[in-house]
Amino acid sequence: MTGACCLPKINRGQALKLLQAWRQSRLILGFSEDIERKALPIRQAILAHPFIVGVGNGSLPLENFKHYVKQDYVYLIEYARVLALASAKSPDLQAMGWFAGLLDETLNTEMELHRRYCAEFGITRQDLDATTPAPTTVAYTSYLLRIAYQGTFPELVAALMPCQWGYWEIGAHLAALGEPEHAPLYGQWIRMYSSPEFAELARSIRSLADGVAEEPAKGQIAKMQDAYLTSIRFELGFWDMAQNLEGWKI
Repeated sequence: MTGACCLPKINRGQALKLLQAWRQSRLILGFSEDIERKALPIRQAILAHPFIVGVGNGSLPLENFKHYVKQDYVYLIEYARVLALASAKSPDLQAMGWFAGLLDETLNTEMELHRRYCAEFGITRQDLDATTPAPTTVAYTSYLLRIAYQGTFPELVAALMPCQWGYWEIGAHLAALGEPEHAPLYGQWIRMYSSPEFAELARSIRSLADGVAEEPAKGQIAKMQDAYLTSIRFELGFWDMAQNLEGWKI
């Protein structure tokens, strides 16, 4: 009790100001959490998408999944170019090394694993190399390349976030529901994107986005938000493409 008399006296007006400041501090969010709240309807639409639901319960026709993995392969080729540009555009060695490492992993590990996985569906390396990108695949990768060439580094990080974090979110969601017992290859896909290793990748891109958003240039946050929202809309469109077996009409 004796220590209480040593505390400074605070009048009602000061107390209200302190309470307001505390409430404001509780409302401050990092870039990733803030933009994911804004994008919640799109994220929910992705998790409820017929393609994702079909993978989760094993009901998705094999033809649709084969179309998806072939389009995903040609997407990865352009994605690797974007990672190379992200490394070159990085403002410091740490970010440069992270993107260079991800590029190496994508080109020399992930794409080979993708080819092996596709082989289990009867899709050969020749089939993959001969795949014509669907209109949505062209649009999405062209957008990412435009941001990589013409946008700022923070915009590029924001544009890449929906892919890495979004796949982990899908994987974790489906894993929580339980793998389809009669569709082991779909279960393998779920395990890959719900793995601790992929979760770490997803957390890394979120941390990077939050870091570059801490001291942005004028108008940068709005540009980052636009980049994120455009990419996540393309992610939703990619699942539409796979569900509808989208291709060129002629």
